This record gives sequence, structure tokens and C-alpha cells, in this order.
Amino acid sequence: MSRTTPGVAVVSGLSSDAHTWNLVYLQLLLEESGYRVVNLGACVPDAELAARCRRARPELIALGSVNGHAGQDGPRAVAAIRAQPGLVTVPVVIGGLLDTV
Repeated sequence: MSRTTPGVAVVSGLSSDAHTWNLVYLQLLLEESGYRVVNLGACVPDAELAARCRRARPELIALGSVNGHAGQDGPRAVAAIRAQPGLVTVPVVIGGLLDTV
């Protein structure tokens, strides 16, 4: 079975990032590309992020960082996601300010 439109994308902030404007922008961009977007919002703990992604069964996971702590929070979040059955090969992208220096 082939699909002509993308499926679900999850958009989320990292655990220490309280910004939301970047997530709304990502959501709108992905929706324009045909994705159905689940926007988890800001300050999402790693375990909750992984559990919500498991339930959503996304084709793409996009994590946004504005506060510059993605270098610390990102690997931990991705490890939690990868530990979930069915999410091992789902593409995860992290964008924004990745470091504070």
C-alpha cells in the first residue's frame, strides 16, 4: 500500500525549553506539507515525549530548541524515543539554538 500524503508528525519542545512560537511555526509548516501534526508543546519531560510518540505512531518527530540546551536535552530525549518499540527508525530532527555558546 503506498500513501500519497504524509502521515503523522510530532512536534515538541525539549524538557527545559519553555518556548512555543517555534513549535507553532513547525506545526504550520508541516501541515502545509500534508502532515497531521501532534504538537506536544513546551517543557515536555523525556518519558512523556517518548510515550506520546509511541501512541501517535509518527513518521517524523521534530524537536525545537530556543533556549540553547538541545545539546544536553536532545540526546536524552532521543534515547527515550529510541527505547520505545516502533520508534527505532522514525526520523528525529532537532532544530533551533543547539548550544549556549
